[in-house]
Amino acid sequence: MISSVSMVALGGAIGAVCRYLAGLGIIRLLGHHDFPVAILTVNILGSFLMGMFVVAAALRDLTWASPLVMTGLLGGFTTFSAFSLETANLIERGAFGQAALYVALSVGLSVSGLFLGLMAARGVFA
Repeated sequence: MISSVSMVALGGAIGAVCRYLAGLGIIRLLGHHDFPVAILTVNILGSFLMGMFVVAAALRDLTWASPLVMTGLLGGFTTFSAFSLETANLIERGAFGQAALYVALSVGLSVSGLFLGLMAARGVFA
């Protein structure tokens, strides 16, 4: 059986690669902006997927996969460390309004994404 640490490492590697590719895809789709749209999108999607997995794991006896999926894959995919850096960059550039908007959108929409994931999963798995 794979150890929890190995599952976190594997999931983290996959999640980080997915984050990188999603970021590239979003930038190619929308173009490069001063506002960190790619990271915001990844955080919202990752929160939605976390909500989906929490319900699926509880209802389908998948909690054994939590280290792989929640800590590893989704932890590597979501980017709150990058969120902090982007916020600091906006503040250092003097873009205080954009920084405040970015923080509010990131937190508000990510939490909303998690709740939507919970509701969607409950509709699918319940």
